[in-house]
Amino acid sequence: MKIDATGKSQEELNELVRNNKSEEYEIFGCLGQRFIAAGAENSRFLLHGTPGNALAAYCNGAYVRVDGNAQDAVGDTMNGGEIVICGNVGDAVGYAMRGGTVFVKGDAGYRAGIHMKEYKEKVPRLVIGGTAGSFLGEYQAGGVIIVLGLSDKSPIVGPFPCTGMHGGKVLLRSSCEEIEFPKNVVADPFDPRGSEFEPIIKEFCALFGKDEKEILGAKYTLVVPDGNNPYKQMYVQN
Repeated sequence: MKIDATGKSQEELNELVRNNKSEEYEIFGCLGQRFIAAGAENSRFLLHGTPGNALAAYCNGAYVRVDGNAQDAVGDTMNGGEIVICGNVGDAVGYAMRGGTVFVKGDAGYRAGIHMKEYKEKVPRLVIGGTAGSFLGEYQAGGVIIVLGLSDKSPIVGPFPCTGMHGGKVLLRSSCEEIEFPKNVVADPFDPRGSEFEPIIKEFCALFGKDEKEILGAKYTLVVPDGNNPYKQMYVQN
């Protein structure tokens, strides 16, 4: 189903989608309309323009592709499916993700991947091709975040990355010598080749036409929570 969103409010646009059950929607003229594909399960959404906040929030299996930029809270609390952003995203992409994958070709704003979590086979994945702003992976409890730094900006992440992180993994395509990490994490050099991260990076490269050998051959830093559990004394009386 093809929809022209030009001049339509978010209520009008989302009502059109709800009332016209389709396996595939192609929406033109997006300009800030929020909640597109929210809670979607099996459909495909091809979006042209700039969708507004909470794109594919609570996504539960849908495929969503944006041919440009997207605003804040892409994939908020998504449970499954795939979101592909062929440009940049605003703040809080992947907020509280519980499953599925988000691929961002360009840069991400503040607080990407905060509160991500996982349970058994549900392991959310967030891949950012450019750089990420401050508080990347804040309070992360599970899942995988990869930042590739392909936009050649420096540093690869803003201040306070992984603050409060107590689960999951963050992989940064950088030696991170200039990055100050909090005491609650361990950041070490890492080679993604042959690891669980390699197929994810290859998938990103296939989506956006990148050279996987060049990208995989760079220096990386893997960030994980400190196994000594620095938060124990905050919540447990010995």
